[in-house]
Amino acid sequence: MPETVLRLMTPEDYPALFALWNSVPDFNRGLRSLDDSEAGILKFLKRNPTTCFVAVIAGEIVGGILAGHDGRRGYIYHAIVLPQHQRKGIGKQLADAACEALRAEGISKAGLLVFATNQQGNAFWESQGWQTRPDLTYRNKSLNEENI
Repeated sequence: MPETVLRLMTPEDYPALFALWNSVPDFNRGLRSLDDSEAGILKFLKRNPTTCFVAVIAGEIVGGILAGHDGRRGYIYHAIVLPQHQRKGIGKQLADAACEALRAEGISKAGLLVFATNQQGNAFWESQGWQTRPDLTYRNKSLNEENI
């Protein structure tokens, strides 16, 4: 089996990453038209140049993770591994790399959101030591009606 290489995400990775996000059933329901557009992701990478990673096998991006912080708390936004490459440790490598990058920037706590119906995703994050917060209610508000 070819080696998996983790590296920092670059702006040039966007087309392959966007295609990956849209190739996995139900993953794209968490994508926003502006936030996850090429311009939106490039803005995110500019703000978070050391905390986002891709996993590459034989030149193909097979996984990726967007992580960043506000100076106080870290957040993981999109984490994905192609189904045929899951259960090989790639998701763990991506999560560990993102967490270590956040730690290196002085962040001591991070959060993430997973759709309640995403049983596989919830099981993965729980296996990595992430805990649910049943005492919280997540709320959001769109600040731009074009961001669907």
